Amino acid sequence: MRDAIVVLLAAVVLGGGCASSDWPFNGSASLLARADRLADRQQYEPAVRAYDEFLARYPTDPAAPRALKSRDTLVSIVTARAELARLRSEVAARDGELARLRQETERLRADLEKLKEVDLNLERKKR
Repeated sequence: MRDAIVVLLAAVVLGGGCASSDWPFNGSASLLARADRLADRQQYEPAVRAYDEFLARYPTDPAAPRALKSRDTLVSIVTARAELARLRSEVAARDGELARLRQETERLRADLEKLKEVDLNLERKKR
């Protein structure tokens, strides 16, 4: 039994201890893996929150720089998607306004043709 404990302690010491980021039950690794899974599933906003949580809890973890880059990339994607949605909405509104202006133009042209006809009839009556 004593030999097994010595072997286990040696493995932990030589392997970097339980706090190593590659230890399978490490909280930082599982939190980072969760953030990565969310990002892979294109659930960007929850992934950003998970990366934020990881960075808040484990700012000195060796994986922190990668997590920060991943987080920043996802924030850029979320921001770009929001901007794209805003621009699509703006284009739709302008398309509606353009359609309204085209209708108004057609109505004004019809009115102009009627006025020309009235003017032409008045000119004929004067002669």
